[in-house]
Amino acid sequence: MKQIPTYLITALSLAMAGPLSAETAAPVHMANGIKIGEVSATTAIVWTRLTRNPERNPTGIPSIEGTSPATAISVGELPDAVPGAPGEIRVSWSLDGQTAGTSEWLPVDPAKDHTRQVTVKGLAPGSRYQVEVSSRATDGKVGQKVSGALQTAPATDQTTPVHFTVVTGQEFNRRDDPENGHKIYKAMLATKPDFFVHTGDIVYYDKRAPNATSAPLARYKWNRMYAMPFQRSFHNNVASYFMKDDHDTVKNDCWPEQSYGDLTWDQGLEIFREQVPMGKSTYRTVRWGKDLQLWFVEGRDFRSPNKMPDGPDKTIWGERQKAWFYDTVRKSDATFRILISPTPIVGPDRGNKNDNHANKGFTHEGDEIRSFISKQKNMLVLCGDRHWQYVSKDPKTGVREYSCGPTSNVHAGGFREKNRSSMHQYLNVKGGFLSVRIKRDAGKPVAIFQHHGVDGSLYNEDIITAN
Repeated sequence: MKQIPTYLITALSLAMAGPLSAETAAPVHMANGIKIGEVSATTAIVWTRLTRNPERNPTGIPSIEGTSPATAISVGELPDAVPGAPGEIRVSWSLDGQTAGTSEWLPVDPAKDHTRQVTVKGLAPGSRYQVEVSSRATDGKVGQKVSGALQTAPATDQTTPVHFTVVTGQEFNRRDDPENGHKIYKAMLATKPDFFVHTGDIVYYDKRAPNATSAPLARYKWNRMYAMPFQRSFHNNVASYFMKDDHDTVKNDCWPEQSYGDLTWDQGLEIFREQVPMGKSTYRTVRWGKDLQLWFVEGRDFRSPNKMPDGPDKTIWGERQKAWFYDTVRKSDATFRILISPTPIVGPDRGNKNDNHANKGFTHEGDEIRSFISKQKNMLVLCGDRHWQYVSKDPKTGVREYSCGPTSNVHAGGFREKNRSSMHQYLNVKGGFLSVRIKRDAGKPVAIFQHHGVDGSLYNEDIITAN
């Protein structure tokens, strides 16, 4: 599909094709399913979006080049569009077949793409809850219901085994099942993870068909991605922690106040928080029992321009986030402490890149962070962004980093086997996911890192026993 001129995206598109007609006023639907996120031992956030139709539009207008402003169409008429709808939602949760709580009926927000996020509190640690989200139209007529589930984190004194999966880089046009989405989600769901981490590049604003040079087009990309059956089934049943990177902020290798066409920096930040379950801050830490604590860092909001000369004032994390990270890591008594970064901390990366802590342009802060991590017991790094899988060990500090790889094989690339260095403990230019299991083996805490293919095939395994 050819690029859509910005002038063709009308003000009506902000509401993804405007109000419902009388014929379609009821029932309302949830074509994007639900997303459950930010799970702790006692809380979770449930996200949903009301839609006009039960599924994405399978056809739409594939190209509108040459259309005049007088006949401009809305984003809702594009292929795979998922127009929103007004109405209300209610969240119920139950444990062992008994209702544990129900929210009030709450309206979705048309200004936020007809989404709503509900914080659920008072949950029991280490428990699996069933979740049901109900909907109704503005006239009170009953709409679609979506059922799902979430696993809460164990209490900090519990040694319950924990299992989670990690991915990066998913582009709609590089999905490996045109009708259902990315096969990797079916493979991950089969492993029954307790939770999931998306390290960013969730959608690509600056990639083709179409480039998201406006807020409506940015939302369109989120809507069509999460109306795909594989994604929807996975997120209905697995709690997630979402992180953003450059392509789902505004554009490649971006920094604050940049824009992409009419899509501004502030809009990019707002849309990310609107489209995923998210608490007060995009950098946060969460505890999963006695043996695991995770840190999710923000890599775009506070960074210096990439072209700025390196030195003590150049930063990706910003001073406040960095101080928070050092302080909370020092205070942690978890056996394994894992930093999850949207971009590499160790690498190695390609010499022509200058956007992460493994690159020459951020050497000063990268050295500082790697040095700090190396002084911590049982601390490791997981990263996204790179389109290949690896395990690497920093030759100066000994810090280990695990790159999860992209969500499809066609998305893999940018690195070759001939680029293998002494840092690499494992290298594979393939799509896939990283699976992490924390457990006790004969009483000793063990972390098992497994790289999988998009079909779940095991590529590599690395077992770390706690010191």
